[in-house]
Amino acid sequence: MLIEVNDVQYHVKVVGEGEPLLLLHGFTGSGEDWTPFLEDWKNNHQLLIVDLPGHGQTQCPDDLENYSMEATVYALDQILNELKIESAFVLGYSLGGRVALSFAMTYPSRVKELILESSSPGLATEEERLDRQQRDNRLADRILEEGIQAFVDYWEAIPLFQTHLTYLSSEQRARLHVSRLNNSELGLANSLRGIGTGVQPSWWENLNQFEVTTTLIVGQLDAKFVKIAEEMFRLLPDGELVVIEDAGHTVHLEQPEEFSQTVQNILHNRKDD
Repeated sequence: MLIEVNDVQYHVKVVGEGEPLLLLHGFTGSGEDWTPFLEDWKNNHQLLIVDLPGHGQTQCPDDLENYSMEATVYALDQILNELKIESAFVLGYSLGGRVALSFAMTYPSRVKELILESSSPGLATEEERLDRQQRDNRLADRILEEGIQAFVDYWEAIPLFQTHLTYLSSEQRARLHVSRLNNSELGLANSLRGIGTGVQPSWWENLNQFEVTTTLIVGQLDAKFVKIAEEMFRLLPDGELVVIEDAGHTVHLEQPEEFSQTVQNILHNRKDD
């Protein structure tokens, strides 16, 4: 279905029955990324699968303001209103995790519990944020100048995704490649400029007062995000850290069975000690 918020048409898929679980994908992805887990999760949860601005079947407007973190979390709030849902569990991966945390910070009563996969609260210092903004703007220019094919080839070769060569089959990598190509140059470029890590609010100083129960899932081989998750875990009053072995940044792709079971354990309050 399409739900309009501030003149932007958001693509939302609703599957299953039970307590609501909002699913938020990563950069260059879409709601379709969660398809492998629908059978496992839909019997106990009503799955709310949203394509974020600039991705999937959600509209790609020209105005950068529609891609901002503030506009995005407001849209999620309005989508829950439209679906007549008061609160939901929220699971976000990478970009989707940053959105999920921002949503919980802005609308804490909307979030029953938070699950963040390979994500962060943003950047701590103004210097870091400005540097990241500049790099994201250059990358956005590159996408528009060189096109989606060249960008996806570049994106898949960055060190963050090198574990794909070990843990994904050639068929899986091919499907992921095609999925990424389904996004538009304008959508991805505007996503980088509008909701990139350098322009979003930094939540580091808010974590020690954050009351929403939060589980951090990270791949053992993703050294950068393991460090971020450990720092977040130390600050969160009600947090849990789950490190999945033999996985990098995309835990849900590289160890899907363990990821699925971990999420189900969290949702059903059957966390491993």
